[in-house]
Amino acid sequence: MRALISCMLALAASAASAEPRHGLSTFGDLKYPPDFKHFEYVNPDAPKGGTVRMHDVRPFDTLNPYTLRGVAAPGVGVIDEALMAGSADEPDAAYGLVAEWADLAADRRSIVFKLRAIARWHDGKPITADDVVYSFAVLTTKGHPQYRLLYKDIAKVEALAPDRVRFEFKPDALLRDLPLLAGGMPILPKHYWEGREFDRTTLEPPLGSGPYRIDKVDQGRSIAYARVPDYWGRDLPVNRGRNNYDVIRFDIYRDRDVAFEAFKAGEYDFRGEFTARVWSTGYDFPAIKDGRVKRDSIPDRTPSGVQAWFFNLRRPKFQDIRVREAIAAAYDFEWANKTLFFGLYRRTYSMFQNSDMEAEGPPPPGELAMLEPFRGKIPDSAFGPAIRPLASDGSGQYREGLRRARDLLLEAGYKVVDGKLLDPQGKPFEIEFLNWEPSFERVNAPYIQNLGRLGIKVNQRIVDVPQYKSRTDAFDYDVITARFAMPLTPGIEQINYWHTSSADTPGSNNVTGLKNPAVDALIDRIIKAESRDELRTAAKSLDRVLMTLHLSVPQWNSGMNYIAFWDRFARPTVAPRYGVGFADSWWIDPAKDAALQRKGRGGG
Repeated sequence: MRALISCMLALAASAASAEPRHGLSTFGDLKYPPDFKHFEYVNPDAPKGGTVRMHDVRPFDTLNPYTLRGVAAPGVGVIDEALMAGSADEPDAAYGLVAEWADLAADRRSIVFKLRAIARWHDGKPITADDVVYSFAVLTTKGHPQYRLLYKDIAKVEALAPDRVRFEFKPDALLRDLPLLAGGMPILPKHYWEGREFDRTTLEPPLGSGPYRIDKVDQGRSIAYARVPDYWGRDLPVNRGRNNYDVIRFDIYRDRDVAFEAFKAGEYDFRGEFTARVWSTGYDFPAIKDGRVKRDSIPDRTPSGVQAWFFNLRRPKFQDIRVREAIAAAYDFEWANKTLFFGLYRRTYSMFQNSDMEAEGPPPPGELAMLEPFRGKIPDSAFGPAIRPLASDGSGQYREGLRRARDLLLEAGYKVVDGKLLDPQGKPFEIEFLNWEPSFERVNAPYIQNLGRLGIKVNQRIVDVPQYKSRTDAFDYDVITARFAMPLTPGIEQINYWHTSSADTPGSNNVTGLKNPAVDALIDRIIKAESRDELRTAAKSLDRVLMTLHLSVPQWNSGMNYIAFWDRFARPTVAPRYGVGFADSWWIDPAKDAALQRKGRGGG
């Protein structure tokens, strides 16, 4: 769900135009002209065929990714289409998919999409404007609550003709991102879902319109998608050179270490490596040494966003900013990076890490002008140099951080009695770290030890995925680990992360429960920005405020994509600027695949 929404929000609205366009972009011209044949980062002649095997570590119990209930199957979005499709080599562009063209009104208050006559559901029926109208209605009434937040400024969706649909925006709407939401909205078949309970979990394969359909399902264990041979959109410019596999299969491994052993044994083809220990010490098995498995490190040009331990401010224990800052000060990243992560990571210090939106140094005049109306209502530190976490020498003797933490807790009225930290009411201060991944226990352990030195008792609670999702959807936790990968063009998704309106919305990404008028106003400035410079100023201002509020304990980022794969693939000579390209534009090389079959897989 969150990954799908992030993908939708990476698209954007065009400069005002009163004539049909083949694509939309936020602040500049489109890279590809109306007569473009394919994206630059694909091979339009890539051969089709074969089965690609992938993996996931979250067991699933539903094939409908658009509701709050259940854990959706990995990859299930490949069965559906939207009006427009994004480009992986532009920061904020989208081109016609189900829609042949888009006509944005000169005042930007509405947009009309012309649907392609060839667009079809997998049962052969045409995709019509009525399907688009129905999709908006069902998503905003029975879908995940996030859709009500995302689409709150869309006043009406109406069918003008079977092949034309119009989105009208509210008079007081923040207009810049709304064509994005319209173009990126998943289109669902009205004739299939009417008469079915949309807001329930289901293992009945839904009807789709995309390049793949659900083929085989083993609940919680595996799912396979088969390429649709007569897929209506296979020759569109946005699709040429893509969707190259006959079958895409996901196998579920509930533990990352078990999943790695399965990769070594040849049970699946491709692995994005997110564990520094494994990347540094685990890739010495025979298939690596003899070349059957390849490794690559690819610079990540997309924003890292933020990965952190996030506090739930709905809990009274985290209301005092000094308590949050103290807990954060106790984390010794430099020691962890040296000892646990083999020096592969950098400390995260921004919500917009690895992008030109992260705050740096003292605020320049433009940022000061945005922040000044909130002086006295936000921490004074927002007007000084951008916040950076305390750093140690990596020796493990983290005296400065612990001393800073103790001083903050004493200032907040806490005291230590018999080795236990007591809050101002004399109650022991305890925290629960909630997670679903056992692999995080070793990462949390030294941090928890430091917190213990302050007298804080920390419980690690590892639960299964359904229970974790249920608790986090209901905001029933003290501290969780979460990662938010920000888009290249920040916009309306910031409402879902930080805005007051999302704090009480079940399942929202406002995991901290933040309700702050200054943050709300700065998000408004981001969404209203009319140039990239204005957007950058607003995002940096928001970044300063969020970091000075100490909503989290920032963790780490690498700025790299670490990948490993069995040597049966080929990839285009030009890589997408914003991504790795797998599995979107890679294909199975028949000669490499045959050679690998002769040599055999496994032996890890």
